[in-house]
Amino acid sequence: MIVTGYAGMINIKGIIPLLLPPEELFAGNPGRFKLLLYNNKQRIPSFLLQIELPGGKVLVPLIGAGQHLETTIELTFPERGRHSVGQIRVSSPFPVNFFTRYWSFQLDLFCIVYPSPVPVGLERDAEDSKKYGSRVYRSRGLDGELESIRDYSGADPLRAIHWKLSARGDDLLVKEFGRQSAPPLLIRPENLPGVDYEEKLSHAAWLVTQRVMVQPVGLSLNGRIIQPATGRRHGACLLTELALHGHL
Repeated sequence: MIVTGYAGMINIKGIIPLLLPPEELFAGNPGRFKLLLYNNKQRIPSFLLQIELPGGKVLVPLIGAGQHLETTIELTFPERGRHSVGQIRVSSPFPVNFFTRYWSFQLDLFCIVYPSPVPVGLERDAEDSKKYGSRVYRSRGLDGELESIRDYSGADPLRAIHWKLSARGDDLLVKEFGRQSAPPLLIRPENLPGVDYEEKLSHAAWLVTQRVMVQPVGLSLNGRIIQPATGRRHGACLLTELALHGHL
């Protein structure tokens, strides 16, 4: 028992865990965290490691001496807001599966959990579409559907030239596209449907995820307005505002 106990402690000694959160975490939905395990022992591998966190665990069969291993672990947070991951435990039944030995690490890791995105039907009638800015307007551009072929004017960008058709004749021809441009969308959670304010925030989160990459999206919270913009980073800022709204 002394020998196996000593071997078991050596097996888990020198194992350093590192947890990296995903880019997006939504309440009630499993989030896939990246887990890095480092074996700082230079000559001794580690076997049958079980990594446990509140709400999730993963089994690692082997980490070689002086090596590191990357895996994933799924964690679920039931509510929006700022959450601490808490404690991580590294344990193993090695070598005889009679005793389980473990180390515990307190992680200084906090995650922002966004409201669970709940779809909201804003296309039920024309009035809703007008109210929430979901109408699409067409104009000339380079990002819509192909509308026509015309002669090269000399000022058109080279990427607009239709090289295959131009090769059949003596003149350069260019592709003319439409452009899809949508008006800015300013989300006011209090105006969204829902049985309570949390559901309204969930509808707002869904709108952000669906619209922020295709049209400018802004947010109005308690009279404070976040100006509409587009892009993944702006979307993360809006979702963070929704996640922390009303929380200290």
